[in-house]
Amino acid sequence: MTIPTELLSKIDDVITHYPVSKRSAVLPLLHLLQHHFGYITDEGITWVAAKLELEPMQVMEVVTFYPGFRQAAPGKFHIRVCRTLSCAMAGSFELMDNLCQLTGIDRSHTDHHHSIAVSPDGKFSIEFAECLASCGTAPVCMFNDDFFEGVSADKAKALVADYGSK
Repeated sequence: MTIPTELLSKIDDVITHYPVSKRSAVLPLLHLLQHHFGYITDEGITWVAAKLELEPMQVMEVVTFYPGFRQAAPGKFHIRVCRTLSCAMAGSFELMDNLCQLTGIDRSHTDHHHSIAVSPDGKFSIEFAECLASCGTAPVCMFNDDFFEGVSADKAKALVADYGSK
């Protein structure tokens, strides 16, 4: 696994914040890798384990426990739809269905450990997210790091069209 110099510098800096137990650096290192590469590979798990002098299983346990870590490549535009109570009551499940229809995504094979579904062209991927922290403006979703509130069917269509043209 090739880690760019700039990323390696960030990783080395993060590790210094955990002088008593390097194991405590697992989460921040995984976040850095996922932010850079888009997801966590088996090679990435092995690399983090070696860097922190841990067994790969100790890193794998973290990756598989937290649903925020992806083990499969997302699409160019990754969509997260909030599914917690306020958003669910405001229509987030319908929003998910609508976004899947608009992007051609089939979520029938997803589960807790494989929560991401990707469009046939690889442009979009989608998953449910736990609370995106905007209950008063539900339903909400994110396209990559862009946050959208009160997403109606028309707004969803406009978002897919806008991102799809990029």
